[in-house]
Amino acid sequence: MSEHTSERESEEPVRIQILGRAGCHLCDVARDVVELVAAETGTGFVEVDIDADPWLKARYGDYVPVVLVDGVEHSHWRVDAARLRASLG
Repeated sequence: MSEHTSERESEEPVRIQILGRAGCHLCDVARDVVELVAAETGTGFVEVDIDADPWLKARYGDYVPVVLVDGVEHSHWRVDAARLRASLG
């Protein structure tokens, strides 16, 4: 997984981060949910490969994917679309 930003990042505020790693099936599922909610709410997102950062790998390695909203941990392993929408207000 390389760093990825939503296609319309310049138009949307980036409020969501997906922390994950390459080859992670749950990360792929989380990305699909985040892409859907981000498109619906006009919110940007970015993906971060935790394996590229020793601190992130140590902190979140057993919990990927981790979704942060406004820098605060929102969920790990699975992302609930309704809960993510509500968090974005």
